This record gives sequence, C-alpha cells and structure tokens, in this order.
Amino acid sequence: MKKVVELQNVTKIYSVGGGLARAKIIAVDNVSFHLNLGEIFGLAGESGCGKTTTARIILGFEKPTSGTVVVYGLSPTRSGVQARFGPGGIQAVFQNPFETFNPLRLVEAYFFETVKNYRLAQTKRQAAELIEDALQAVGLSYAEVAERYPSEFSGGQLQRIAIARALLTKPRLLIADEPVSMVDASLRISIVNLFRKLRDELGMAILYITHDLATAYYICDRIALMFRGNLVEMGEVSRVLGSPRHPYTRLLTESIPKADPTRKWTGRIALLETEEEEYRRKGCKFAGRCPTVMEECKYSVPPDSLVDGVLVKCFLYQREGEKIVPKGGDIREQLA
Repeated sequence: MKKVVELQNVTKIYSVGGGLARAKIIAVDNVSFHLNLGEIFGLAGESGCGKTTTARIILGFEKPTSGTVVVYGLSPTRSGVQARFGPGGIQAVFQNPFETFNPLRLVEAYFFETVKNYRLAQTKRQAAELIEDALQAVGLSYAEVAERYPSEFSGGQLQRIAIARALLTKPRLLIADEPVSMVDASLRISIVNLFRKLRDELGMAILYITHDLATAYYICDRIALMFRGNLVEMGEVSRVLGSPRHPYTRLLTESIPKADPTRKWTGRIALLETEEEEYRRKGCKFAGRCPTVMEECKYSVPPDSLVDGVLVKCFLYQREGEKIVPKGGDIREQLA
C-alpha cells in the first residue's frame, strides 16, 4: 500500500512551571507510525495521552522536538504548512463543529473563500459546481446550506458541512480529531459511515483520533493506543481490540459498555495519579495503574515487542517468551 504520511521517532517536549519548579513534560515520546492511502488509522486513548499533539505535529501546527514527519506526494516546489493544506494535501475536521464556523457568517462564505484561497476555480459558476460536488459527497446539497447561518443546522449537519469544506481541496489525508464526541448519539453512526465512504470511494487516508473504542473498532483498519505520549499497542484493529495484549488496552476495552448484564466493569481505569506525575515517570508510564506491574516497570522503559503481528510496549511479553524482534530491527515496518 502507498504511504501518505509517516512519523519517524517523533518526540515533543514542553516546559512547565517556572524557576526552580520548572520541569519538562514529554507529550509525545519517540512515536513512529504511518498511514496508507485508502485506510482509516485510529489513534486512541484517554484525554491527555498525546493524540491531539501528534495530530498538530502532522498538520504543522507544532514542531517536533526531535524526529521527522514525512508527507508523501506533495509538489517538491512547495514546502511547509502551505503545502500540507494545499490541493492533494492534508485537511482536518475538529471536535466541535460550532467552533469551526463564525455564528455571524453565512456557511456558504467559507466554501467560496476556500475555493478562492486555493484557486480551485476560475469562475463563480465553477466554484458553485465544486461546492455542490463536495456537499453531495456528504449527503447534502448547496441549496440546503445557501443563505443559512451555523445556528440553523444541527450538530450532525454542521459536522458534515465541515467535512465537505475539507473535501474541496481533494485531500489525500483527512485528520478527524474526536469528530463525533459533540454529536448526538443517534447521528454518530452516520458520520462514521461517511468516513468509510470517503475511504472506499475516494481512496482517502483518514487519521481517526478518538477515545471511543466502539466507533474505532467499527471503522478503523489499524489502530494505535497511546498512553502519556507512548504508543503502547498498535496493529490491525480486530487484533488489538479483539484480543488486547497491553494491560492498558485491556482496561480500556473493559470500559466499553457491554450488552451482557451479568458482566461488571471493575472500574480500574479510574485515575490513580495526576497526568503530570505519569508523564514524568522514569519507567513505564502505566506502572502506577497496571494490575500486573513488575519491579522493572518502575525504572526501565519497556521495549517494543511484536506479538502475533501487533506491536506491544510491555515487559510481560519478554517474560512470557513471546516473539521479540532483535535490536536494530524496525518492527513497525512489519505492521504495514
């Protein structure tokens, strides 16, 4: 499969506090993964795990402290953020569609502005045709949005409009950051089905950022679980969520509501430490919550292990004699 973007050992460090209390927080810690055209890649985890920071690095809003982000297929004569957002590049859809649009501005103005800024059409008629095509792709039409303000749409409709606007530049990669968390439960399935349609019909790559493992399991091809800046498990979604290996992934999947009334959730996913304390841990970031923690977890960073085609960052699998890729080998390449 053809890659559209690749992160190679990306790290982002922030400084917090001041004076003698000044400290460093590693928000993204040596993260590597790639997205292929025609797939939906999930980046999941609870709030504060580094998902959105990773997305901002891909978008060019943040510069990594170290590591590289390679975006494939862009014109070699263009560089930087402008190239990423141009035709055939990257577009994004964010959590709250009501914050995307100015409530005092007509929705259609955003579409015509995008066409003008990127010189996508030479006449207003051509622009209208492009806008109609984009809206049709999300199940709407220009007639439905013309002369209307954001407040005249539901959350689900406005999120579809935001996606349609992103489609104007025919992006190769769409980053969807918690796109259904602010949408009514009854409308979520229509939004996630739309992402599947964009993947299947347009061959688009989609980075689906979420804390909702149920929707991630439904639409993603591959998924990576993050915890305090680390990728702790990554692979095909059916393998990762169907048979979770890392203790953190197991606890997350236990928190998904089940139809079985006899099954009780243990509640062990509750925060036991502050985020900052976990980020500053020397060893495994999850050691303070892990039900299977070992002494070495508290002082050493677990290596990446390959278990049945799934990357797992955990000492358990070394102890259990699972397959370990020799040092120097890039096991992430085996997960393509």
